[in-house]
Amino acid sequence: MESGIAAGRGGGEGGGMATKEPIGFIGTGIMGAGMARNLHKAGFPLTVWNRTRERTRPLAEEGIAVSESVRALAEASAVVILCLGDTPDVEAVLFGEGGAACGDAAGKLFIDCSTISPEATKAIAARLTEHGAAFLDAPVSGGSEGAAKGTLSIMVGGAAEDVRRARPAFEAMGRTVTHVGPHGAGQMVKLVNQILVAGSMLAMGEALNFARAGGLDLETTLAAVKDGAAGSWTLSNRGPQVIAEDWRPGFTIDLQLKDLRLVRETADALGVPTFGTDNATSLYRLLQRAGLGGAGNHALIKAFDRSDAASAP
Repeated sequence: MESGIAAGRGGGEGGGMATKEPIGFIGTGIMGAGMARNLHKAGFPLTVWNRTRERTRPLAEEGIAVSESVRALAEASAVVILCLGDTPDVEAVLFGEGGAACGDAAGKLFIDCSTISPEATKAIAARLTEHGAAFLDAPVSGGSEGAAKGTLSIMVGGAAEDVRRARPAFEAMGRTVTHVGPHGAGQMVKLVNQILVAGSMLAMGEALNFARAGGLDLETTLAAVKDGAAGSWTLSNRGPQVIAEDWRPGFTIDLQLKDLRLVRETADALGVPTFGTDNATSLYRLLQRAGLGGAGNHALIKAFDRSDAASAP
């Protein structure tokens, strides 16, 4: 296994693409749009596709080609990157009628930046191998800000030679690229990441609610603790949003719950406890039932003072 971290762009480990291969990007939502823009800025020949075509309009206005179908996109691309919502979405886009892997996939590299089931990922890799294609699972972390700025952390599962081939594209989208193991390992590390995210959101919500109840000024309190032992990316980046009651999503509650479901399914298969994840899941479900599924996952604090959340419209 090739391992290690590459910081910045253009500093990747040996090899890589002598020329920039044509890339097809599938899924231009909260994360995908920013990632696609950074590939375009880096000079990759790029074509995008999204199920809701309207979401590709801003990209088209910036000069990025939009494909009429995933099949056409794949046929025109050497590398196909997916950034989709859940496991069934990835399977359908790849292997459904007119899917990206249904034509001549030999020699192509498929990269899945979605967060999906690690076990399903292994099966997807095996199916693509049967089609003569290579595959990497490469979920990302860093929120919509990281996607827009090209500073994502990318955790990659797959063969070392495929990671080397993909590294120039990864470095256009992210700041930290880590090859963590074989197929499925990228998704497992992403679930580790999501356990940590859920725990930090839970702690931040509890702490700021406690501070508010105690009559503290929240901005002053945040300034006092964010650079100490309790500091975190979540506190520095989402704490100010909580204080401003700005619930715009860098990552939605709906997507957070999907990821925590994947954590729980995998944990059940492994036979390990997930106490903090279970608590966060219960609170996020309360907010989702209250109609807040599209809010940012930092809105978890609302669950601490919404005794009526379960019945709210």
